[in-house]
Amino acid sequence: MTNWIRGLALLAGLFATVLASPAGAGDAQPSAEARALLSRQFHAFARAAAAGAYALVTPALKMTFTDPDVFMGMVHNRYAPVYRHRDVDFGDAAVDGDTMTMTATLVDGDNQLWAALYTLERQPDGRWLINSCKLIRPVERALRTGRLS
Repeated sequence: MTNWIRGLALLAGLFATVLASPAGAGDAQPSAEARALLSRQFHAFARAAAAGAYALVTPALKMTFTDPDVFMGMVHNRYAPVYRHRDVDFGDAAVDGDTMTMTATLVDGDNQLWAALYTLERQPDGRWLINSCKLIRPVERALRTGRLS
């Protein structure tokens, strides 16, 4: 259990550094918007609502994953901790122009911690949509092997 706590603290520190933004207090609304957007997609995944999850991604992702079922299959196969997780904790958002980054710390069904680094893009109509997600391996496994990449 102590490795889990140390791993969580280490992960939080790493991502706080990565996501530090000079924008400061003005980040509260973008953070809330990003949390709401990611929560909607997580709920769509939980309901296996492919169209709902797909509606929250950028046009660029829709060019790569040409329909909701193809997108949902990719997430199910390659992003299992995002697709099905037991718990999530959102970090702060960092905004740089029309790009926002946010981390989500996920606990999967095997009690493994994962970090998901999201990139969101502001659309011409002002809405934020999800453009990418980088999933980072479980922290506990990284601590046991002495590697954090």
